[in-house]
Amino acid sequence: MSYEGLIAESLTIPGHRGEPVEMYYSRPLGAGPYPGVVLIHHAPGWDEWTREVVRRIAHHGYACISPHLYSRYGPGSPDDVAARARSSGGMRDDEVMGDVASAAAYLRAQPQANGKIGIIGFCSGGRHVYLAACTLDGIDAAVDCWGGNVVVDDPSQLTDARPVAPITLTSQMKAPLLGIFGNEDRNPTVEHVNATEEELKKHGKSYEFLRYDGAGHGFFAWDRPNYRQEQSVDAWTKVWAFYEQHLSSKVPAAAGVAS
Repeated sequence: MSYEGLIAESLTIPGHRGEPVEMYYSRPLGAGPYPGVVLIHHAPGWDEWTREVVRRIAHHGYACISPHLYSRYGPGSPDDVAARARSSGGMRDDEVMGDVASAAAYLRAQPQANGKIGIIGFCSGGRHVYLAACTLDGIDAAVDCWGGNVVVDDPSQLTDARPVAPITLTSQMKAPLLGIFGNEDRNPTVEHVNATEEELKKHGKSYEFLRYDGAGHGFFAWDRPNYRQEQSVDAWTKVWAFYEQHLSSKVPAAAGVAS
């Protein structure tokens, strides 16, 4: 059997405007080269499940990093820090995009990197994926997992922190997009997913949408009641195929990376 191994560690690197931001990083041991993936965490925060997913992505042959988007709101448990962030008006889009861009730059700078960058996000992180695919350079593949508020029905929901509905930026989308949705979700609703798909078609963007019956919001999260094993396994299989297509993840067998 060939050797398998991962490294996983917490880092602090400059994020938006050079502010120190905690990040969780994992990669396969070996020379690579490995594509990079930036994971954008969900609204509940930079929790244990998020870090488990970072390691899972690394197990499949990618260097993965997840910025702690609530770092600016101080230390504490994910629930406490997320509550402080919400009470302060929530994450600012410009801060998130700055942190994601810094995380991507960190991945590109590693000696094992192949230069390709994917992104994946869950819940609010799915919205941020859509925004990043439209506004950041150097993104090669984007996976939006049930990102809510890509479509904004009521303009009064727009704020100084979140000033635009991401769907209005679709014409600027630069990366192929994989969208993953549960048909029982309330945000985004089936109608919102339909509207997003129509906008992507209208602008001739490269995309694929996966829609799962019997699944609602957050159905990947095995530590939560909404987890749906069958749908989650199928969708992850599609994620790996999407990244393989766009990020060229094949590495020499001697590196010991699991398939």
